[in-house]
Amino acid sequence: GGALISGLVFGWLRSVHPTFGRIPSSTVWFMNSVGLNMFIAVVGISAGPGFVKGLQTQGVGLFLWGALATTIPLVLAMFAGKFIFRFDPAILLGACAGARTTTAALGMICETAKSQVPALGYTVTYAVGNTLLTIWGMVIIMLLT
Repeated sequence: GGALISGLVFGWLRSVHPTFGRIPSSTVWFMNSVGLNMFIAVVGISAGPGFVKGLQTQGVGLFLWGALATTIPLVLAMFAGKFIFRFDPAILLGACAGARTTTAALGMICETAKSQVPALGYTVTYAVGNTLLTIWGMVIIMLLT
């Protein structure tokens, strides 16, 4: 809550006084690139031992089912977005990154597209994805206990 309120206050101050909080573009690029890469590295390093232990106890089958459960919805979303809803490819890729709640993917998509347009598709699907992840995570835990 504190981060949200401070973000709103400082965002408002920046809109009223455009010189307030000015950060050079090279500094913003550095913080985005290094911050994103450090986040990916820390998550990978911390998840590695649990992943190996899971493979040892549950076998490769669990990994393969997880890969299918992750890949099939994204492939179906890509086809539905392209052929049924006729989304612009940049917005479609941003929406898929948001649905998987993967900020790193959005960064790569925006960097490759040299545009921030994919972020338009990211915002709503990210919020919905996080909400469903939280709710259904609790439901599944309750069903398993």
